[in-house]
Parts: sequence; structure tokens; C-alpha cells
Amino acid sequence: MTSTEASGSGNPARSLELLWDTGERPSRGPKPGLTLGRIVTTAVALADAEGLDAVSMRRLSTELGTGTMSLYRYIPGKTELIDLMLNHVQGETEDPPGGIDTGWRAAVEAMARAALALHQRHPWLLAVNQARPVLGPNAVRGLEKTLSRLQGMGLSDPERVSVIIMVEGYVIGTARTQVHAIEAEKMSGTTDEEFWKAQEPFLSRAMTSGVYPVMAGLSEESFGSDFDHFEFGLQRLLDGLEVLVEQRTAGQRTRPQP
Repeated sequence: MTSTEASGSGNPARSLELLWDTGERPSRGPKPGLTLGRIVTTAVALADAEGLDAVSMRRLSTELGTGTMSLYRYIPGKTELIDLMLNHVQGETEDPPGGIDTGWRAAVEAMARAALALHQRHPWLLAVNQARPVLGPNAVRGLEKTLSRLQGMGLSDPERVSVIIMVEGYVIGTARTQVHAIEAEKMSGTTDEEFWKAQEPFLSRAMTSGVYPVMAGLSEESFGSDFDHFEFGLQRLLDGLEVLVEQRTAGQRTRPQP
């Protein structure tokens, strides 16, 4: 996973035309059946299997069985392609059970879990700088649904947007840790168990030295894989938001009526 790409780093106007289907459609190319949608889905599948660095116009032409120049009839280049790939995978998230009436907490939980699952399916997302995203239909549709489900929080518009940013930041941090762990095992050829086993003699001496009494007193399961750190952190984040929502609700109840 090499972070070398950025959303919106190409021609944003052209990306938006392609995303919103407002530009001119290419005339029939030499390869029947070649479409923009097929190009994008093939690029996503390639990135899922081999990483974003594997995606190039030349490689895509090979995967699609067509000439490289044929692809340029549909899309200017890789930078605009990445904008379309992002929009494509953003359309995978399904509505949570119960719709918008399940309450804001359930909505935030569903949003966080769906976002984590999305990054697990598409680890290459972490290699794209999305500080300046080009917003396509799927991104806007998802934001619309999420904001509508957070209306019951009683927060201001900037605060609701901040809730989304906060949750996404938490999810991305967790996803990055998980993806890095998988990559480390692949690159080293060493399992987690083997890696920590090699350190055991050194850590054992450190723990019995008396220099690290707090760590030495930790239970055996402290660093075990059975504890769900993502779920624990998510619930604490939601608990904090719950306090804020209750404060706002109480303030609205005690506010004098005009």
C-alpha cells in the first residue's frame, strides 16, 4: 500500500463530467463491449487484488483485451480513474436495517461498521489522499442519508458534519492498523505468533527486571486477539456523543418559550 495518489489531482472538471454523466459520450471504439463502467470495475478488481500501484492504463488495457489508446476514448488517465473508482466503491454501502427511524446512535454504529468493512474489502483506499475529494453521485447520496439520520441529535449543521468526520477518522485509523498488520505478515513471511515469539526472551527479561511494574502486572489476555478494540472504542465514542445529545435535549426543554 503506497500512498502516491490523490483524489482530485487530475482534471476535476473532467472527473465530474464522467461521474455525473454530463460529458460527451465516446463514439463506438474498436473493442465492442468496452464501457466506462467496465473499465472502472476492472480497475477496482485489480486494485483489490494487487494494490493501487498495479493499476495503470497499460495494465488495464491488457486486462480488458484492448489497446491502451482505446481507454483514453473513455477517460483521460489514472488520476481521473481513481475518482471514478472511489465513487464506485462508495456505492456498495447498504442502508442499515430499520431505515432512518432507528435513532442516531444506531445510524452512527452502522456507518462506522460499514466504513470499516469497506476499507477491509478495498485496502487500497488507504493509499488515496482524499483531503480534496471529487464528489460523485454515490458520495453525495451517502452523505445525504447519513446527515438525515443524524437530525435527531439536536446538533448544529457543522456539528453533524463533525460527527461524520470524527467517526471516519476513527475508522480509518483502525483500518490502517489492520491493513498494515496483514501487509507486514505478507512482506515478512512471518506470522504474528512467530514475530512475537522471537521477542519473548527479551521481553521476559524486561518484565522480570522490576523496571516496568505496571506492564509486568498486566493479565495474559491484555494483548490478546479476543478483545474487540474497534468495538470498545466505537462504543466509548458514542457514549461521549450521547452525553452531548442529552445536554442539548435538556437545554431545549428548559429554554424559555417566547
